[in-house]
Amino acid sequence: MGCGSPRESARQYPSWPLPAVGVLIIDSFRILLIKRAFQPSAGKWSIPGGVVELGEKVEEAARREVAEEVGLEITDLELLGVYDSIIRDNNNNVKYHYVIIEYLAKPKSTMVTSSIEVAEYKWVTLEELDKLDVTPSLRELIRKHRDKIINYMEKN
Repeated sequence: MGCGSPRESARQYPSWPLPAVGVLIIDSFRILLIKRAFQPSAGKWSIPGGVVELGEKVEEAARREVAEEVGLEITDLELLGVYDSIIRDNNNNVKYHYVIIEYLAKPKSTMVTSSIEVAEYKWVTLEELDKLDVTPSLRELIRKHRDKIINYMEKN
């Protein structure tokens, strides 16, 4: 949802961490990146994902978020890792806190149809990704799981 919406404002300064998903979509040796249109991380390159809805299983959330943000159907989901994304304001208060479950996945097609949440998208190699202004959490995810990502690319 866009910045300023009731859903967005409920995510700011939360009482507890929000469960979320992120999906590293891999086609051959390329990764789908999106430039976020809204906060948090507006203007930064990231991967499709979002908050898990009440009553929704985590893998269902991953599939739904990818479909909503980039119009793709994904297959071969593989758990990559779990991490915290904590963003503080200037007074060191927690403005956003997500516990993000990250997956690797393959797209059934590469015909992206981006939503209003996506300012821009592109398919990039790991080497190209290293040169982009990505979110700190994505940079850490790639650093921490580079070998696993490369293995997934090679087998798919």
